[in-house]
Amino acid sequence: MISTKILYKAVFKKNPVDDSHTFQPLPSPTGSYPYRLNLEVKSDNPRPQAMVFHMVGDTGGFKQPDLQKQIASQMAQQYLQAACPEERPAFLYHLGDLVYHYGEADQYEDQFLKPYESYPGPIYAIAGNHDTDVNPNSSEHYEPLEAFYTAFCNTCPATLHFGSGISRKSQVQPNVYWTMESPLATIIGLHTNVPKFGCIKKEQQDWFIKELKHAAKYSSEKAIIVCMHHAPYSADVNHGSSMPMVEFLETSFEAAGVKPDLIFSGHVHNYQRFTKQYPDGKTLPFVVAGAGGFDELHALADPEEPDYQTENELLEQVVLENYCDNKHGFLRIAIEKTPFKFTIKGEYYTLSGKNTENNDHEARLFDEFIVDLTGR
Repeated sequence: MISTKILYKAVFKKNPVDDSHTFQPLPSPTGSYPYRLNLEVKSDNPRPQAMVFHMVGDTGGFKQPDLQKQIASQMAQQYLQAACPEERPAFLYHLGDLVYHYGEADQYEDQFLKPYESYPGPIYAIAGNHDTDVNPNSSEHYEPLEAFYTAFCNTCPATLHFGSGISRKSQVQPNVYWTMESPLATIIGLHTNVPKFGCIKKEQQDWFIKELKHAAKYSSEKAIIVCMHHAPYSADVNHGSSMPMVEFLETSFEAAGVKPDLIFSGHVHNYQRFTKQYPDGKTLPFVVAGAGGFDELHALADPEEPDYQTENELLEQVVLENYCDNKHGFLRIAIEKTPFKFTIKGEYYTLSGKNTENNDHEARLFDEFIVDLTGR
């Protein structure tokens, strides 16, 4: 019997369910337009040559809480064991779904605050669909994103009322979609709302187009990174690729005349790294990192199965470069800029196995990639 290896690729699910009614209205911004947050440089050097940060998505969950504790512990160890200050992550950027299955305040302590109490650095975030959704059976009324705003979009660092004995203060992001301006990168965070394949309205798209144009003015000095919860491209069985998110990005890139250097997402509970080749010669990586702790991982789909389609112009020139669908993990991103090179290096680390009793077992490097921006 001859066995053939499946050639996995990005897929669309056939006959997707229309759940647009789950869209939730957004709260008012806590900061002023255009919702930018300048990251302070904690260094004597006003123009640092390197910046390192962690990135992870979909860390919440309650069936196997040790999984998110292990992920948080491994990132904390990388922070504490950094060989020099330049190797120490400046922050953790969360790609959404801190809590499941709804964004209730009483879920934050066990699913996020306690597991990440040991993480030494600041944590920034975009909200996922579960963080945004409202539990229809809740005994107490609350607004969409109410707890997320308390934790991440406060006007000043404050003690979180839903975290007993927790030292971490609230973050001061200016809006649910916002831009982080750092010395080596402009990181644009989108909010993709609740529907299964995401939904972004015109007001946010107009903002995004302007932010891409603004970031392009500094592209010789800063990388342009886009973060969104719903994955544009995916090869998994549960979600597949998101046609609304792909169309949103492509129309925005065309309107702005700008493409970013890297796009990160979560939502799909695994790791996938795609590249898309554009007619202008640009190769754009799309990285899915949604295996941050929720117990259920999403396997990849056989593209020949009748429930999936791969023949679509939106999937042309999209290649799955690497994936991991059976282990939890996180990203370590390093940006380096010298007079001779300008690179973004990504490393994806996975937990070594399913032993949830040993939080100190070292994570293993699974994949690494480099985006070379030298000379632009």
